[in-house]
Amino acid sequence: MFSKLKGAGGGAAAGHSPLDTNPISQYYEVGKQTACAGPGLIWKIYDAVRKSDRKEASIFLFEKRLAEKLHKPKRKDTVCEVLRGSVRQLERFRHPRILQVLHSVEECNETLAFASEPILASLANILAYHEASGSGAGGAPTTGASHPNTVTRPPSHAKDYSFLDLEIKYGLLQLTEALSYLHYQHHMLHRHVCPASIFVNKRGVWKLGGLEFTERLNEADPTEPVPITPWTSRSSKLCQPDLDYIAPEVQLHSQICMQSDMFSLGMVITAIFNHGRPLMQANNSNTSFQRHLETLDEHVKMVVPDIPLPLREATVRLLNKDPKERPTAQLLTLIKYFTTDTVVTTLQFLDVIQMKDPQQKNAFYRQTLRDSLPYIPRKLWFQHVWPCLEAEMKQSEVLAAVLKPILLMIEHVGIEEYEMYIQESFRTVLTSPKTIQATVCLLENLHIILEKTQKDEARAEVLRVLYNAFESTTIQVQSAALFSVTNVADYIDEQAIRHMILPRTVSVFNQNTADLKITIAVLSCVERILDRLDRPLILDQVLPLLTEVRLSDPEIMYRVVCIYALLLRDKKYGLTVNHMATRVMPVLLPQTVNPQLNLEQFTMLLQVLREMLEQIDRNQRNKLKLDNMSLPSPERRPLRHLFSSDNMHVPPFNIPNLRVEQRKTSSAEDMARKNSTGSYSGILGGWWFGGSSNSPDSNFLRVQNALPIRRLSDNTLMTPKIRVAHSCASSPGGSPGGLPIRRHSSIGPQERRGSSTNLSPPTGAGFYHGSVSREGSTLSVPAAYLARSMIGGSMPNTSSSTPFLSSSMSSLRSRRPSACLGGSQGSGLLQQLGTGMYQLFSGR
Repeated sequence: MFSKLKGAGGGAAAGHSPLDTNPISQYYEVGKQTACAGPGLIWKIYDAVRKSDRKEASIFLFEKRLAEKLHKPKRKDTVCEVLRGSVRQLERFRHPRILQVLHSVEECNETLAFASEPILASLANILAYHEASGSGAGGAPTTGASHPNTVTRPPSHAKDYSFLDLEIKYGLLQLTEALSYLHYQHHMLHRHVCPASIFVNKRGVWKLGGLEFTERLNEADPTEPVPITPWTSRSSKLCQPDLDYIAPEVQLHSQICMQSDMFSLGMVITAIFNHGRPLMQANNSNTSFQRHLETLDEHVKMVVPDIPLPLREATVRLLNKDPKERPTAQLLTLIKYFTTDTVVTTLQFLDVIQMKDPQQKNAFYRQTLRDSLPYIPRKLWFQHVWPCLEAEMKQSEVLAAVLKPILLMIEHVGIEEYEMYIQESFRTVLTSPKTIQATVCLLENLHIILEKTQKDEARAEVLRVLYNAFESTTIQVQSAALFSVTNVADYIDEQAIRHMILPRTVSVFNQNTADLKITIAVLSCVERILDRLDRPLILDQVLPLLTEVRLSDPEIMYRVVCIYALLLRDKKYGLTVNHMATRVMPVLLPQTVNPQLNLEQFTMLLQVLREMLEQIDRNQRNKLKLDNMSLPSPERRPLRHLFSSDNMHVPPFNIPNLRVEQRKTSSAEDMARKNSTGSYSGILGGWWFGGSSNSPDSNFLRVQNALPIRRLSDNTLMTPKIRVAHSCASSPGGSPGGLPIRRHSSIGPQERRGSSTNLSPPTGAGFYHGSVSREGSTLSVPAAYLARSMIGGSMPNTSSSTPFLSSSMSSLRSRRPSACLGGSQGSGLLQQLGTGMYQLFSGR
């Protein structure tokens, strides 16, 4: 077959086209040859464009000189008449599965020509290359189509064309539907079902043509066979059907019926799955045909394993030698091979979509096609589906529904495919007036279009749809525009966001403050573009908008809180603590007890409120600290060590006539030792003052160890004796010619400073343990004060003259027992201790 197609590229002399003299050139601009078809592939098929509306078409051309080589003048006229009749029949039968004629036959002395829908190639052209690739080493490949050597070679694109399984399945269903239409609607027999009469258009749809040899069925009973002239070598090959695809009863019994066309369809099926080779290759010989017919069953068994399993049984029955065993076209369309595939059903409806009303179209495009599109092979998207959608985009009543599958295709195709197939046609949708539903659909999917649009001018056209939508007075369009901004914000420049998007967003909100859907869309839009706004815009437009939003709906409240969370992240947004405390928090706090909030919304609200409180706390604390440092406060007390004499670097102060003597044992210590033999007082004296006779300062050390947090001066039980010159005989605690003796807590044990103040004994302070010598008399230090200090009381910072024992005991009686504890445990060990001490000293 491949060798026989070598002559398909020939034609008229160089520089002269056969179409130049044909009248059809007045109506069409003819391009290059794309295919060949018909009996013996004598039709040359060219690409063309109709001049009136620039619609694509294909021109079928027959050069009469090819028939002249038959050396019989009458045969030339016969061939031309057969071809003219086939075009008239095609014009008569208007069906989606029959080749559509756009312009009737135009004839001149040299050629015949007519125009049809755009054709990619004939099935014979495509299978010829498949046959060549699968023929092996034996012989020249052939499809069984008898044709003269002058037929031109098909174009290279047919060589590159390969069928998908879905294409074959759907193509066979289309052929079956075409035969069913001819058999049952017009009671016609095709008689020439073969690859040369089957066309694949540029949408990938298989069309049945080649109606040169049609025959009418029996009028009385269509199922009865009709007498017919069999194939004979005495007639021209161009005036008879292809012998390789003729049914046995036609050639053996000169009878034809509907099942005869079904046998031819079975032969086409086996040729498709047999690398383009028919099971019978008679080579235009009746004898050879009968010989191949005897081995037909064996050839069928050899090919059947290559046929899809659901189609095997039907194929075997179609090739049965008995016509009664073959299924009709109506029955064949009902087998599971065709009916169980939803994609095939979708494509089948798409082919006849022009015959449906707008309501049926809307339902199909909006739901059926959109759901089936992911399962349709990508090849068929642009070959089969897109041409239908492209035509439907011009119909405004179905545009909104058509956009659903179109946008799905745009989302999944590559940038190159989008620019090659879709972009140019889709621009008309962007610029032309649209319905509300179509506009909303575009706005909701605007980001999908922008992702595939690379050029800046094309993006500007897409964004213009968004800008125009903000001017609309329809709520649906406004809401869709706001929603679209959240998806396409990255494609909008800073100037457009600040001077166009934000002002129009605020305007839409002011016009629809009571609409919850609009409010949510506005807040989503503001949240999306917030990081693209500067501080003045936020202060002047965003913050006032947020304060005006009604927090009646939890979703609205949540989005407001999310915006505040973004504003809290950076000080550049200008959200001040004053605004938080006076405008934001008073509105948000009541929402914390809103029962409609879910856990996520409540958590977000509480988190933002805490962040606001923390910022207010930091700001106010820092402010108050700065104020305290700049202004003196009378309530602020200086630390004690700042004014202690230990930290003052001054010359030493020497008191005249001062002499420090060695420490002696006090009378209280002597008394404790004397009474240590008693059970109660001995135990108490040993525990309290220390029981070691050879350690006179053990009581001092014990108190110091027991109270480490006390100052050294407070823990000292006995101060060194200080003798000074007599100052005044009348000064109690002083001596004539000297100064009163005073110990200060802020100086060391060997440093003393004088005081002009007459130090009197403290009242109710208890007994000091220790003594100070003054002119031969010894004054006792109240010991109860020491006990109080050990329990938790305080000790004065001065040592003074000590009252007599009797007066001190009276002072001790006047104090409450709980005063020694500083708490509520006044009847415990401390009370017993005080009672024992009282008995001890009273018994002296």
